[in-house]
Amino acid sequence: MFERFTDAARRVVVDAQAEARDLRHHHIGTEHLLLSLLNGGGEIARAAGEHGLDAPGVRARIAAMSEDPLDPQALSMLGIDLDAVREATERTFGPGALDVPAREGRGPRGHIPFTPKAKKALELSLRHAVRLKQKQIRQGHILLALLHDDEFLSVRLATEAGVDLPALRAHVERLTASLAA
Repeated sequence: MFERFTDAARRVVVDAQAEARDLRHHHIGTEHLLLSLLNGGGEIARAAGEHGLDAPGVRARIAAMSEDPLDPQALSMLGIDLDAVREATERTFGPGALDVPAREGRGPRGHIPFTPKAKKALELSLRHAVRLKQKQIRQGHILLALLHDDEFLSVRLATEAGVDLPALRAHVERLTASLAA
């Protein structure tokens, strides 16, 4: 399938892995594809920006979702004393054992797999190209795919950014058609 991708579209897919690594995620999801596309620049990224969807905003939302969900007050309501857990851990593993991320804070190494939804989005990019009667898969087709399914985190991120999804989709379709001409 990737033989039909333009160089810019391939770059979106390749750079999504770097985005996942930067965020220390062990998967490549629709959110990473979206972030890669928005960071890549070009007409499609500019169009998304005009509709309120930009890389810094998406990265901030992804990072907020990834924050440590441990709440000391909530844990204490469950009978868990976070200070006691810290003391026991430091007695066993040494002072500051909970302060240093595993592997010195580096992200995942090696191959990072695509989630099933990211794979579906890449398949949908082909369908959008075929629907628009275009032979190559471009960045616009990828963005249309990322905004296609309400189950995708990329759709949630766009919605949270206040994006009018039908308006952005229509803009991207027009732009993709003109870029392919």
